[in-house]
Amino acid sequence: MYTLSDFDFVLPQDLIAQLPLAQRSASRLLHVAGDQMIDRAFADIVDLLNPGDLLVFNDTRVLKARFFGVKETGGKVEVLVERVIDARHVHAQIRASKSPVAGMKIRLADAFDVIVGERAGEFYELEFPDDVFELIEAHGRLPLPPYIEHAADAFDETRYQTVYAKTPGAVAAPTAGLHFDQALLDTLKARGVQFAYVTLHVGAGTFQPVRTENLAEHAMHSEWYTISQQAVDAVQATQAAGGNIVAVGTTSMRALESASQSGVLEAGSADTRLFITPGYTFKTVTRLITNFHLPKSTLLMLVSAFAGYDAIRAAYQHAITQRYRFFSYGDAMFLTRMPPC
Repeated sequence: MYTLSDFDFVLPQDLIAQLPLAQRSASRLLHVAGDQMIDRAFADIVDLLNPGDLLVFNDTRVLKARFFGVKETGGKVEVLVERVIDARHVHAQIRASKSPVAGMKIRLADAFDVIVGERAGEFYELEFPDDVFELIEAHGRLPLPPYIEHAADAFDETRYQTVYAKTPGAVAAPTAGLHFDQALLDTLKARGVQFAYVTLHVGAGTFQPVRTENLAEHAMHSEWYTISQQAVDAVQATQAAGGNIVAVGTTSMRALESASQSGVLEAGSADTRLFITPGYTFKTVTRLITNFHLPKSTLLMLVSAFAGYDAIRAAYQHAITQRYRFFSYGDAMFLTRMPPC
């Protein structure tokens, strides 16, 4: 039985990528093939996929979800929208010297007022005066991950979105998809690789480390996903033809596996708190493209469950020795599902 300490590792600070590369597909790719570690360029993904394989992308779009504002009392606040509930309401984290109370007004970005509603766990419900998406896009700031030390600029607003981002709702990017540019997508399509899209709105909880040594005591954060019937049909056709289901990122993986808990993939929308740790039986995904993840994170546990604990430990040590770039703006790995025991 694994504990939290089993997923810790020492990462040199200078390997945390602070900026994206000038070209998306110029990043490196560590191909983990059993006990072999093969250093590649990300564009080599073309040679690792077969005609008829299905790439499953997460088409969520990152919101400009961070706001700075002031309470009626003059106190400063920082607001991070976590989830859009409907056209006028959101759940948000609020950082302030004193917790706000229901009914209080907060002026955001010196542009509009929101009204604080009831608390929902660690979040507050906020009522916006007009369309949430329009106000967020017009006045919010892109919420870069906490380990990126610069404020988001115009370059980040382009590069911290995938080129196929479509459905607004995330507060963090599905980062494995950041490596794909349009030219690479066109090359893959010409090779006969198939594409499907799911939506999972990545929450800020994705950056939170697990804090309980006993993993069974961890309360997994919730994220909303949607799987269309078109995506289900594409997966089933690929499976029937003997092709691989390749999740582009852990968020695509989480959506697919959450919708496969009956044993087969089913269309629909739901909240998921699926916590994948070693011992989990994967039901749909056979290959995974993913970045390198934080120590003690649920995502590190997920990839260890997928490719094998020992293989991932060895891969991360190799990546550190070979000075791969880590986390959201970093390099990627190509993993194959470990055979069931």
